[in-house]
Amino acid sequence: MKKLLMATAAVALTAGTAFAGGHAKEVKLGVIMGFTGPIESLTPAMAAGAEVAMKEVTDSGLLLDAATVTPFRADSTCVDAAAATAAAERLLTSDKVNGIVGADCSGVTGAILSNVAVPNGAVMISPSATSPALTTAEDNGLFFRTSPSDARQGQVLADVLKERGFTSAAISYTNNDYGKGLADSIAAAFTAGGGEVTITSAHEDGKADYSAEVGALASAGGDILIVAGYVDQGGPGIIRAALDSGAFDTFALPDGMIGTALETNFGDEIEGSVGTVPGSDAADPSVVLDAVAATGADASGPYIGESYDAAALIMLAMQAANSKDPADYAGQIMNVANAPGEQIAAGELAKGLQILKDGGEIDYVGATAVELIEPGEAAGGYREIEIKGGKITTAQYR
Repeated sequence: MKKLLMATAAVALTAGTAFAGGHAKEVKLGVIMGFTGPIESLTPAMAAGAEVAMKEVTDSGLLLDAATVTPFRADSTCVDAAAATAAAERLLTSDKVNGIVGADCSGVTGAILSNVAVPNGAVMISPSATSPALTTAEDNGLFFRTSPSDARQGQVLADVLKERGFTSAAISYTNNDYGKGLADSIAAAFTAGGGEVTITSAHEDGKADYSAEVGALASAGGDILIVAGYVDQGGPGIIRAALDSGAFDTFALPDGMIGTALETNFGDEIEGSVGTVPGSDAADPSVVLDAVAATGADASGPYIGESYDAAALIMLAMQAANSKDPADYAGQIMNVANAPGEQIAAGELAKGLQILKDGGEIDYVGATAVELIEPGEAAGGYREIEIKGGKITTAQYR
């Protein structure tokens, strides 16, 4: 199929009709992320990752007719679907972007997809929306993600707990699509592996006191408390209440809880706690992380490489289609992301653009060892983390 699409594009070029209307001196890309809200400490670096890819492509002078790529930021809030939808509408109607990197959190991503992207034929590539529900969302072939589904993360975290000797666990999750989907995935995998889930309980973000929620978790008991929340919102509140009450002192922390705020807030108080965040030992995000750090953003958080890759895939697909029109390039995203073709690493976007311009094929590896599977999401590996000496450390990759 990939070869057929490329051949079709080549024929169109020969005929002189290869989406000429899709060319322009400027390509506009939206970057919609939670610059306010429960992951606001993570999103500046994520956005910077996407914008590093845009600058790299602009500097190459090779995209379409030597187009410059201009980012337009918008605030998803991570949790307010109405605000996120309005922000996405502005990107498309006022800023007239040609594609969207984002959104970030699963609930707002689903809302933007169904209410804005699909009706307007807009391509979205999310670096961090991981809800399993998005796998089956109606997207007309317009939605992709460079992070794996939480169906996979649930199994990985369950394996980590089993291998470390935890036989029972309580679960507290943020009360939204992300939290519920992840909690269900973890619980199903953990019990299937012989573990006991003593309680699965939702928590609301933004509360000053979580003693009641922790009281219920403590009554149910467990070897460890799994907190499927956000590092800048209710998740730390649950941990603090658990520590202060003596209910739990060891925690399992999925991706939304991994960030430097965790070290700042707790340090060695949560020594020995474990967690998971997308990552692969086959990936090399160093060039991206260095570039992001040079902007002044904190490059130690998650989803920075995934954000770079999301932007890169959009631009490479445009080059493959010879057009910035989503109707033309959406069908090329899976092609440029996967074999066959010459592998393209992070920092090599000019090389990839030139190969595509010359009619060749690429296999984009990028910063996170990109491999997209149907229906357009990352196959994905995970980094197992452990809190040692009050710091987030890498135990292994899975």
